[in-house]
Parts: sequence; structure tokens; C-alpha cells
Amino acid sequence: MKAVVVHGAGDLRVEELPDPQPAADEVVVAMEWGGICGSDLAYWKHARSGTAVLKHPMVLGHEVAGTVVSLGSEVHDLNLGQAVTFQPAQLVGDGIMPPRLVGRTNLYPSVRYFGSAAFDPHTDGGFSQLRAVRAAQIRPLPAGVTTRQGAVVEPLAVAMHAVSRAGDVTGRTVLVNGCGPIGSLVVAALKFAGADHVIAADVAVRALCVAEEMGADRTVNLTSASLPEDIDLVFEASGSPQAISAVLHAVARGGTVVQVGNLPGTPVTTVLGDLITREVTWLGSYRFSEEVDDAIAALAAGLVVDPLITHEFDIDQAEMAMTVAASPESSKVLINLSGESPGHESAPLAG
Repeated sequence: MKAVVVHGAGDLRVEELPDPQPAADEVVVAMEWGGICGSDLAYWKHARSGTAVLKHPMVLGHEVAGTVVSLGSEVHDLNLGQAVTFQPAQLVGDGIMPPRLVGRTNLYPSVRYFGSAAFDPHTDGGFSQLRAVRAAQIRPLPAGVTTRQGAVVEPLAVAMHAVSRAGDVTGRTVLVNGCGPIGSLVVAALKFAGADHVIAADVAVRALCVAEEMGADRTVNLTSASLPEDIDLVFEASGSPQAISAVLHAVARGGTVVQVGNLPGTPVTTVLGDLITREVTWLGSYRFSEEVDDAIAALAAGLVVDPLITHEFDIDQAEMAMTVAASPESSKVLINLSGESPGHESAPLAG
């Protein structure tokens, strides 16, 4: 089978690897679609993502979906030919959480994740034509939800978890700063959850167009305008430390900022005075627990993610796909892992 393997900084290869066989509690999935995430780009560019450092070659990819083609001997609740996506996290250890964190498995201290170098040996991801996966991590896709859409379930779960951190958003006016894939999915998740008016802000025209198609009621181009002020709920999705001071000043006094954009694990310089003087509540949002199920249900109920997908490439064009994914001219870039179609750009966006 073919697989997209990172060997080091700037060293990405499409290699032939042995076909996997399922263990008793596993299934083999023929992977069909994979979405490129910022962590995939970080491993490719820098051989690390956050504190996880690449020590050995690793198959990338955790935003994936496909079809079951083989069942382990102990798997009885899944079927051959079933379309599926995944919960890419596997808790390492007994999985017991302290009482105050029950249900918040995203905060469990030791987790193996598809396509992560956090452990040695690393955990291979799903950018391969076949992958053996624990049946417990399989999530079936209902009728009407394609595997192409299924490849967006993982980042949509991140967005839905972030929205849940804010509580009830019904009828509220909300600002989303940063309209990359996660920010645009936060826009869609907010509208799905009943937000009345969602404002999306970014410096990139393409990102703003995507956010509008994902449901934003108003967009703000930060190259020519400032963040709107006095909004009592703001999602910071850019992950840029330089944006924090502006966001803390834009939020209304006594308002809430949900930090979903991933910030660096190194010291940064920013202005935090407004956090105190305006009594701002600043909430972190990390991955998700079981919002994968909520994301699948939302797709089945009509939440639309197709405008997010701006480019598609064949598995043999993986490095080109990564290059495009790193460009501000793209949003979500998919790799056709089955290798059955040529790379292309999706239909042009309005605006």
C-alpha cells in the first residue's frame, strides 16, 4: 500500500508499506480521504509539532475517513463496506479521570493520537491506503454523510468542543477572530448551535470568503479595519500571540474569550492588562472528548462543510498538497488516499 511518510524537516515521501492485517480487536479500513492539519504541516516543515519531536519516519494524518474492508475475529458490531471515520485518540493507561474531570478525556495526561510523535515509537496516522484501527476507535458514518465529509469530522469536533466551552450561544452575537479551517468550522458550529449573528475576522480574503460560505453574517478584513468592539463572546481561532491583546480589548467588559487557536509552547510577548481591568473570562479549548459523535450527527442533520474544502490532490501529489495547505490561498486541503482521481482545486469561491 502507499502511505505519506515524513522522515524529517522538508522530507516527505510517498512510500510502499506492507498491507496491515487486523488484530482480533481491530478492523482494516481502506482510507479514502484525508484532511491536512496544521500539525501535519509542522512535522513536514520542522520535524516537530508543539513539544512532540520526530525521531523516526511516521505516517501523517488524523483527519481521515474510509470503508471497512477486513474484520478482526472479535469484532461483531461493524460490517464490511461500512463507511467510517475515527476517534483518533487512544488513552494510555487505566483511563481513570479525577472526579472534577470526569468526561473530559481530552485532558487525560497520556494519549496516543493518529499521526503524532508524542510517544516513541510514534503513532502512525491515516494517510495511507489501508490502516488497521482498534474497533473502539471506529465511528460509523450514517447514510447521507460521505467519507469526503467524514474527513472533516475531526476538526469539526474541535470546533464543536470550543463552542460547548462557551455554554448556550442561542440568540447571541459572536465574533470569531481567525478564519482558517478551525475558525470557519467554529462559525458553522455556532450557527448550528443557534447563534444569531456571527462576525468573522481575518487578514486573508480567501479565508473570509470561506467563513461567509460557512455561515458568517458579517466579515471584517483586518488589513483595512479593526476588530469590532463590545462583543460579549469572542472565539480566538488564529493562534497568533500578536492577536491576543487586540482580542482582549475587543471583547466587552465582563465578556468571554474562548481560545481555540493553538498557541505556541514557548514564551511570547503580548499585552494582557485588559484581562484584569475588563474582567474578561479567558477559556482554553483543547481538541475534544466525544464531540466526534456530535460532529457526525450535525453533518447528518445538514451542517454543511463543503465550502471549507478548497483543494483536493491524489496521494502521489502529497507534497504538492502540503505546499498548497500551507498557503493562504487554501482552506481545507484533502488528499484522495485511494489514488483514484487527479488533483484539482474545488470550484472558485464567491467574493
